[in-house]
Amino acid sequence: MIVRDFNELMKTDRTVADARWTSTRMLLADDGMGFSFHITVLEAGSEHQFHYKHHFESVYCMKGKGSITDIATGETHEIKPGVMYALNLHDKHILRAEEELHMACCFNPPVTGTEVHREDGSYAPAEELA
Repeated sequence: MIVRDFNELMKTDRTVADARWTSTRMLLADDGMGFSFHITVLEAGSEHQFHYKHHFESVYCMKGKGSITDIATGETHEIKPGVMYALNLHDKHILRAEEELHMACCFNPPVTGTEVHREDGSYAPAEELA
């Protein structure tokens, strides 16, 4: 059984920050669960372009207000508490935070915790990090 306290993890290297967001990695690849689980906070007024070409991601909004735009289709969806989105096609997207967004995120394959976003908004595949 794995039990972790978000408030304690915020004081460790499992919390990373970049470009107006902070992510606390509750589960990582070395936990052996087959996915990683993060609590991510995006600053109000921020805009982020991501393209997880090597990962699937699902995200659940717990707090805040924003939107997500699918770059391929131009379709925009409202993000608010209770809304979930899944990037099941490795969707290139823009995430906008009108208010501070608090999001619960799962990645498959799991991230290791050492990833940084590359110029195209993706994380490198796991085999490149090994």
